[in-house]
Amino acid sequence: MNDLIFSLNATVPIFLLMVIGYLLKRIKLIDDYFLKIVNTLNFKFTLPILLFLDISTSNFSSVWDPAYVLFCFIITFICFVLIFIFSVFFIKDKSQLGEFVQASYRGSAAVLGIAFLQNIYGSSGMAPMMILGTVPLYNILAVILLSFTANQDKSNLKQVMKETFIGIITNPIIISILFGILVSIMKIDFPFIIDKTLSSIAATATPLALISLGGGFYFKEAFSKLKLTIVSTLIKLILQPLLFLPVAVILGYRGTTLAALLIMLGAPTTVSCYVMAKNMNHEGTLTSNSVVSSTFFSSFSITFWLFLLRSYHFI
Repeated sequence: MNDLIFSLNATVPIFLLMVIGYLLKRIKLIDDYFLKIVNTLNFKFTLPILLFLDISTSNFSSVWDPAYVLFCFIITFICFVLIFIFSVFFIKDKSQLGEFVQASYRGSAAVLGIAFLQNIYGSSGMAPMMILGTVPLYNILAVILLSFTANQDKSNLKQVMKETFIGIITNPIIISILFGILVSIMKIDFPFIIDKTLSSIAATATPLALISLGGGFYFKEAFSKLKLTIVSTLIKLILQPLLFLPVAVILGYRGTTLAALLIMLGAPTTVSCYVMAKNMNHEGTLTSNSVVSSTFFSSFSITFWLFLLRSYHFI
């Protein structure tokens, strides 16, 4: 019973904030313009400050684990390859292949990853190391995949890859992690006024991100392209953790490192998948469906995975 309570305490508050966001949108206290601004604010300001603060105030030598970063990178790449191979044989309508693969492998590592680990451990834990190992690869693979599966001229692939590279090296979340590492190594202590200000901003990051995520829900969309949506959601929430969490356990990962891997493998499809799909001449319907479906059902699946790992004292 204690393990179940632990799991519910870790997941229910997060999804309640998303429900609040959904209800606020339905009663028109917030609108699409507000959500757009908040999402930009979160991505470029509050989440980067949260990650910077967590890393800069920690002992970096105790957090830095290149083998862990490499493990996250390799598992992400393997997931992509397996899903792509499966999709080639499974999907008859090849125009949906790119969206399906991206929605199946690319999870909300930053937003929900940070939220869950903060809820469990009181900090982002190993989320920054997991992000370093996955987010750049997420973007590179998505651009290549969506470029070759879109109904468009492939001659601009070089330009798209260049823009993606620039996007990665200017990604505020990646930059904040790197600056946090630098400050931690140099053992820089900020004055109380600065530290308190940064802490206040960081405290808004997770609630704002979750409320805006809930506000963007459109449940009725999940009923179109139902078959592909269901399969994509099962891959994202069930199959990936089922295949690779045992590998992580065998390799000795425990506690916050294992919890971060759970989020990497089992977090719902990230909203940025839809943005990228639309910007690269894809229909976007399947991606939108997968975001809604996987986010809704992750409230149950992540609770289950946490309960299972907690029951065996792995976290």
